[in-house]
Amino acid sequence: MKAKEILHQHNLVRTSCRQSIIDTIANLGFAVSEDEIKQKVEGNYDRTTFYRSFKTLIEKNIIHKIVVDNQLVKYAITESGRVSQNHVHFYCNLCEVVECMPDAQINIPPLPNGYRHVETELIIKGFCHKCNL
Repeated sequence: MKAKEILHQHNLVRTSCRQSIIDTIANLGFAVSEDEIKQKVEGNYDRTTFYRSFKTLIEKNIIHKIVVDNQLVKYAITESGRVSQNHVHFYCNLCEVVECMPDAQINIPPLPNGYRHVETELIIKGFCHKCNL
């Protein structure tokens, strides 16, 4: 789906900054850091415009945050406008690519009485098909 369609689907005004952020992530085809996104769209927008647009895309669940560890956070396009409550990502230890794994299943163990499950994020770390050769 193109940025124009995604923004329309979420009832957002199509600004060039929002469109550039979405296109940048989508064209790369894998999760990227905020700095990587800024570098690709840098020079075209002031810092305030970029951050407002970036924040709106996260709030509207157009892109989602992937916390790999305390040092590494990446962002990806949210497929079909929503992230499953049980979301799996793969992180390559060598090239640091992060990919969503929408078909992966997570079994949630039973919780004690009075506990309520909200979401589960799972990061599988290893070597991607390119680095595993």
